[in-house]
Amino acid sequence: MLLAVLGACGFAPWSASAQPGDAEPATRAVNDSFLKTLPFGDRADFEDAKRGFVATLPDGVIPGPGGKPAWDTKPYGFLQRDEVPATVNPSLWRQAQLNAINGLFKVTDRVYQVRGLDLANLTIIEGDSGLILIDPLLSNETARAALDLYLSNRPARPVLAVIYSHSHADHFGGGKGVMSEADAASGKIKVIAPDGFMEHAVAENVIAGNAMGRRAQYQFGSALPVGERAQIDTGLGKALAKGTISLIPPNDLIKQSYETRTIDGVEIEFHLVPGSEAPSEMIMYVPQFKLLNMAEDATHNMHNLYTIRGAEIRDGRLWSKYIGEAIERYGKKTDVVIAQHHWPMWGNERIVAFLKKQRDLYKYIHDQTVRLLNEGLTPTEIAEQLQLPPSLANEWSARGYYGTLSHNAKAVYQFYLGWYDANPADLNPLPRVEEAKKQVEYMGGADAVLKRAREDFKAGQYRWVASVMSKVVFADPSNKEARDLGADALEQLGYQSEAATWRNAYLLGAQELRNGVPKAPASGASADLLKGVSIDLAFDFLGVRLNAPKAEGKHIVVNWTFTDLNQTYVMNLENSALTHTSGTLSDNADASVTLTRAALDAITLKQRTFSDSVAAGDVSIRGNPLKLRELFGMLDDFRADFEIVEPKKARAE
Repeated sequence: MLLAVLGACGFAPWSASAQPGDAEPATRAVNDSFLKTLPFGDRADFEDAKRGFVATLPDGVIPGPGGKPAWDTKPYGFLQRDEVPATVNPSLWRQAQLNAINGLFKVTDRVYQVRGLDLANLTIIEGDSGLILIDPLLSNETARAALDLYLSNRPARPVLAVIYSHSHADHFGGGKGVMSEADAASGKIKVIAPDGFMEHAVAENVIAGNAMGRRAQYQFGSALPVGERAQIDTGLGKALAKGTISLIPPNDLIKQSYETRTIDGVEIEFHLVPGSEAPSEMIMYVPQFKLLNMAEDATHNMHNLYTIRGAEIRDGRLWSKYIGEAIERYGKKTDVVIAQHHWPMWGNERIVAFLKKQRDLYKYIHDQTVRLLNEGLTPTEIAEQLQLPPSLANEWSARGYYGTLSHNAKAVYQFYLGWYDANPADLNPLPRVEEAKKQVEYMGGADAVLKRAREDFKAGQYRWVASVMSKVVFADPSNKEARDLGADALEQLGYQSEAATWRNAYLLGAQELRNGVPKAPASGASADLLKGVSIDLAFDFLGVRLNAPKAEGKHIVVNWTFTDLNQTYVMNLENSALTHTSGTLSDNADASVTLTRAALDAITLKQRTFSDSVAAGDVSIRGNPLKLRELFGMLDDFRADFEIVEPKKARAE
């Protein structure tokens, strides 16, 4: 969740010219049904979330870059009301209230957490002489503020170790807020991570990073205002911090399934759980405090087997297996369980019951989806039919605030069978715009469709109205009536959604139908994150950017020599494909480039052009430099503000 997070932070919320509407009667009825069917009298989570409270930020604001807050709790003050607005699903309102509880909390003897001051939690373990920090949040500013909050309420101690539980940016991006790069490089501060951390920390979103970043806008709702008719939560926490993201590489990797480290007198057993919530992840057990840290594999909601921003499908069967292993190994000797999102739970019996529910939740989704696909059902049919059993459905920790049963079931289908449902009619459908035009024509034209859709809207058929209005908009993006009615339908779906991610997606879709896509600022790649990108991955990304029609009939060969890395590469453009080979140089290169990795990074960050770098002596080019210019002239610069709820507009190059 690296570049996707950067992309999600890339748009500032803006004031909509068309204001959100109120909840329609059908939406009020749907939301009222949740109040009648779920155990709202169970307040144990609120007691747990408030237990051990020490202090919080007096004004709730953490300053960020450019004079804007990196974090601000004040806009969420409306969540303190007991009465649930009609524009919010009551179950999601409850989760949003829990995630709004913020500050420094004592978990158990010598273990503290800072919660609600970023998307994730900062866990602090007091060693014999210093501090062990787990997951320094998403941004330097929020991580520093979290540590300062701890230090202002506890005896001052130095940071001796930082642990990254997994490879998502909200768990490592604030590294420079709690330690220096020099202290990590020298080993003065131990930085521990699961095997494969650096590769996965940067690789998951690099190749498709622009698209993931745009889609993350919809998942996290970061371009929405905050309010009871807008963004209220993300399911895992309130929101993404808007500070500075860094990446300090680990200097100690956990490589075996189980490994133990003693850090400043505190023994921690690490259990690798790769391929669960993240491709590189680990949970931790601290026997001295009988504390189990489940990282992000067991939190207080149903998580994602597929994340709607886009990522590799996660294996629910494997995820369940890891939780089962944790129960077997640690269950009988755990008095408190924490995670790097949400709040702790105390008491062995409660903990084991919670973990069993989480284990069985992901296994149920996996097994029942596979059962139904083996009976011939399609992804949509499975998602519509599948329901959790009451023993899981009535558990707050199994509710779909972040992942949903619907899109997780489709994820399992995709994991095994891919996108194709085996119906030949779906094998090669028309492109979306062409299909929409034919469908609207068959339905008697836009006016006829609108007339019927307005009646369906009055009847509360918002799913259908949103779908059919999307057809009209794709057939004719200038049809304002269709855009407005489609937005109204999406808005009602958002108000009904128990999942914060779905609510955010629906409401942002509605906003963009009404007001268009806000212009994105220039991409702000992070130098710290760029350092983690290998040369191979950087060159692969150049291949993704190659505009094939422009490259038609071209053949260009470029040698690359990185003097500081002692690495060589041959880059070859041929057949409209850009490939590279490491460890060699071509005798027939059109151009040969000699440079350092730092020089390449400066060019990538647009701090310098190739010409500037050559003039400064940082880059030398032998052969024909015009061939290099020609090659780079064929690369697309991706736009971070491409259209989603309407056809992609042609743009002047």
